[in-house]
Amino acid sequence: MTKSADAYRTISEAAAEVDLPTHVLRFWETKFAQLKPVKNKGGRRLYRPQDVTLLKGLRRLLYAEGYTIKGVQKYLRDNGVAAVAALGEGGEVAVPLPDSAGESTAMPAAAAGSSASAGAGSVPALQAVLAKVERAKSRLDSALAARG
Repeated sequence: MTKSADAYRTISEAAAEVDLPTHVLRFWETKFAQLKPVKNKGGRRLYRPQDVTLLKGLRRLLYAEGYTIKGVQKYLRDNGVAAVAALGEGGEVAVPLPDSAGESTAMPAAAAGSSASAGAGSVPALQAVLAKVERAKSRLDSALAARG
């Protein structure tokens, strides 16, 4: 008998679903504060469906996209848990863009020209990205005018 999609998974079930050993999941809990499975009274880890989706996104960034643990931590800070969880469901990796401070920020795939439709919750994020792009264009136009 299989569990429903909303059922909690034991660490063994979660590990099997994301095709990783259980010790890797325990290690990732120490490296990614956003990964917090619930624990029952006996201390057993129970992974919610959103935890499993996050695990899939972490696995994709680390194994398929070649990110380091520090790189994934930065990706989580810059883009949030929802963006990493979306990767676990087949979403697109955010494209990093340099900003004026020389730091790298990431643009949501929807703003990068992806065919994915942007939901209402991403409108403020897209407006922020648009503002950054407009500022970058203004700086570039100024630099080109000073040059020529």
